[in-house]
Amino acid sequence: MKPQPRYSKEEFARRGDEIYERDIRPRIEAGDEGKFVVIDIETGAYEIDADELAASDRLVARNSDAQLWVMRVGSRYARRFGYHSGSMGR
Repeated sequence: MKPQPRYSKEEFARRGDEIYERDIRPRIEAGDEGKFVVIDIETGAYEIDADELAASDRLVARNSDAQLWVMRVGSRYARRFGYHSGSMGR
């Protein structure tokens, strides 16, 4: 069974960002740019991988009830939605 969220979207973001800035960002290496960081916002445990699902699977294997927050190293967002005119070849 999939764990149910126990926090509001705002609280998820606050906790995830706080853990990332305080505990994870100082440990990030140059080669991690663009990789996903998956954080359990209750325990502070995390995984880093270029594959978001691989990182999530490893973290959930350690704690099946993890409350996951996903970030991308070097970006404010894990994903980008929408269209940017400079991204399409002409």
